[in-house]
Formats: sequence, structure tokens, C-alpha cells
Amino acid sequence: MGEFIASRVAFQPGEVFALSRVVLGVSGGIAAYKAADLLRKLVEAGHDVTVVPTAAALKFVGAATWAALSHHPVSAQVWDAAEDVPHVRLGREAELVVVAPATADLLARAAHGLADDLLTNTLLTARCPVLFVPAMHTEMWEHAATVENVATLRRRGSIVLEPATGRLTGADTGKGRLPEPAEIAQLAELLLRRPDALPADLTGQHVVISAGGTREPLDPVRFLGNSSSGKQGYALATVAAARGARVTLVAANVELPDPANTEVVRVVTTAELRDAVHKAAQDADVVVMAAAVADFRPTTPAGHKIKKSGAGPAPITLAENADVLAELVAARRPGQLLVGFAAETGDASGSVLEHGRAKLARKGCDLLVVNAVGEGRAFGQADNAAVILGCDGTERTVEFGPKALLAASVWDAVATTSHRQK
Repeated sequence: MGEFIASRVAFQPGEVFALSRVVLGVSGGIAAYKAADLLRKLVEAGHDVTVVPTAAALKFVGAATWAALSHHPVSAQVWDAAEDVPHVRLGREAELVVVAPATADLLARAAHGLADDLLTNTLLTARCPVLFVPAMHTEMWEHAATVENVATLRRRGSIVLEPATGRLTGADTGKGRLPEPAEIAQLAELLLRRPDALPADLTGQHVVISAGGTREPLDPVRFLGNSSSGKQGYALATVAAARGARVTLVAANVELPDPANTEVVRVVTTAELRDAVHKAAQDADVVVMAAAVADFRPTTPAGHKIKKSGAGPAPITLAENADVLAELVAARRPGQLLVGFAAETGDASGSVLEHGRAKLARKGCDLLVVNAVGEGRAFGQADNAAVILGCDGTERTVEFGPKALLAASVWDAVATTSHRQK
């Protein structure tokens, strides 16, 4: 277990990157109210956040709210506190700029280099990662002008997320909804730790990810299952979508909000997961099996709730479930890349990594992400550590940290492996 010693250390949110300087830009859309929740999450993670709203944003949420939550004075104008030269200082000192929501107007002004308020001045002086999180009506997002402005910002190195699909202002629904604040905060934290974590290297690719833990029914109210929360699979989906992928997420018994820009297929049993993954994998470039799949199932689930009889429980006969990863390997298309996960504990027969290496050889996948589990590690936690094993003998250690950080490392390994295959 020595190779996973970092996972024994209790991590405190914001401990390593406490007081990272973040500028939260807020432009004038109805989704500005969600930015207050995002601000709270960033502050509670230990970051020093300065809110820079536009004048229009202050029509939706007042300066007093931003000041109270950030513990900093708030202004939309370059003229306030001019002796501190805020229009230059804020951008120069920031380690990350997040603009959420980013309206069509703000994206247009940023793309054309305008500097008519404090936020656009800050964007021009920032030399750190800049994350735009658009929110607007579907027609505005799809307009040719917005499409060109987004392309311009991305070409210059800014990260522009795709908006989520869902309920917009009023009764209409479509693409243009602001992703949930927790998801934005997760990506912001990732960029603070790894500014290079969100390249657009998955653009045009279809990735399939399984997440959560399957359940096999014993009777109508009981099941055999495991402790997987699905957080790692959801982090993989969130980061993949931010890197440009089309994402299909097969979620087994996960109680988390759907990541933005993912197609979520909900399943319960291993058989259901198997069918959903095989169907989605038919045109997938990458398949990541992050779900904790039950190895066994009761051969004959009871049709009614099993009750105590006083004579002790009846034996439960188990049958082996299909090895979904092995089936995917056998059915893989040319060029398709397969990633497995191994939740391991060391024992008398070998260490965590020894078991992982043996599993990689047995499964035949391209990459295997090996987690040490148990004693409060991995399952249900916000943070994780792992070693990513390659079929070519490479090993990449990912130190203990947020699961999005491991997700980014997995996609890095996928990109490297795909390049070698070509």
C-alpha cells in the first residue's frame, strides 16, 4: 500500500490552494442569481474572490449581495477606487477569471477587445486561465455572431463551456441554460490546480462512461450492491464535456445532478448497464468503465419480501455476471480505446498495484485506473488518488486530490494513448 500513501492524508478543501485569487465576472442575465451560489462555493473552498459585475448584472443582483458573500467591495466601473488602478490590477493578480453567466453581449465585447467597463478591462489584462460559462436563449447561442465570437475566444486560448440544455426564462426549454454552480466550481478548482487541464482535445469524439454501482435484487426491497457514489464517473463526464467530447453517461443508481452536455442513461442492474454500454459503444471513440459492477447476482430473486422464519435465513445461490469490460475488449472496433477501473485492496497475495497489473493483463484494455479502496478512500469521497496503468507498461501516478483532477489525468492518458495508436 506504500504507493497509495498520499490517499491516507486527510485533505481539507482549499488547503493547498487557499487564498488563490479568483475574479468572478457576472454579466447581465437572469442566471446571475446562480452566480451567488457559485461565489459561496468558491469562498468556502478557501479562495479569495473578487466579484466584478457589469452594470446590467447589478439590475439582477445588487452589489450588497456580492460584497457580503465575497467580503470585498464591488464595482462595475473603472472610476471607483481609481487610485488602486483596479482595471489593471485585478487582471494581473488573478489566478483564474470565471465569467458566469457570460451573456451574448459580454462574449461579443470580449471577443472584440472592448474595454468599456471594469469586467472587460479585467479580461484584457488577465494572463491567467479565463473560463466563460455562457447562458442565454437558444436562438442567441446559435446565432452566427455568437458562434463566431465563441470561436474567436477559444482560438485565443479562453475556455468557453457549452451551455446546458434545460428550462430557460419563461416556459421555453433548450440549449442556453447555465450549468449548475457545483459543476462550474468543480471546473474552476481544477483550473486553479492545473491551468492546462481543459484543452479541446476531445472535440468531435464520442465518449461513453459508466458510473455508480449496480444493484442485484434479492427481493422487491433488498439488493446486493456496493458503496460507489458515481462521483468519479460524473467527474469524468464533466471534464470530457468541457474538453469538447460528446458524452454518453450510463449511470447506475447515482443520486447526483446530471452533468451539463451529457446524455444520461439510467440503469439499475448489471444486465441493464451491459446493454446500455454495448449500445452506446457502437460508435464510441472511447469507453471508460468507471462503474462498480456487481460480480454476482442471485439466481432466483424472491418475488416477495423475505421474512424472518425463526429457522435462519435460506441460502442464497449466486451466479456470475457478465464481464462487461472483457466483452467490450472482444467486440472493440479498430481505433476504439477502452479504459477500465480497478478498485483494489492489498492482501497476502499481492499489493494494490500488483493486483492492478494482473487485472490489466487479464482484461486486455488500453488503460486501467487503479484505486485503493476501503478505510474511507475512493467510494463516496470527493477526492481520490490512483495509478493509471497502460498496456504498454507505462504508469502514471495521480496524487490525492479532487476527482476532477484524476479525471483530467485519465483524459490526458487517453490522448497520449490515442496518439501512440495513430
